Amino acid sequence: MSKITTFLMFDGQAEEAMNLYTSIFENSEIKHIVKYGANDGDLEGKVLNAVFSLNGQTLMCIDSSVKHDFTFTPSISLYVTCETEEEIDRVFGKLSEGGSVLMPLAAYPFSKKFGWLTDPFGVSWQLNLASHA
Repeated sequence: MSKITTFLMFDGQAEEAMNLYTSIFENSEIKHIVKYGANDGDLEGKVLNAVFSLNGQTLMCIDSSVKHDFTFTPSISLYVTCETEEEIDRVFGKLSEGGSVLMPLAAYPFSKKFGWLTDPFGVSWQLNLASHA
């Protein structure tokens, strides 16, 4: 079967986003990055294409060369199961800084601790504390 990889399209902040994400999650790294060159005008230094991993999960991203009338939507989000309260508090705090909270980090009927946010780049994240934690 073909591999399915999450793909994120940014508007000039792909490298900044990857750096934030890989600094938050363990076992994470930028695996491959190609940037626009000197002949690419305003795009020089921006991400042409990149592959990175977050705790072993591979994602891809770009800085779009075209301005679009759309961006990320909370309808699709990255869902993270956190193993400890310290982890969910830390990750929620770092990702929500400069972003917006859609559901505050709290107990809900479906979870003893859950939060939903968009980060400063507009990417939506759902964080859930593991039921065994």
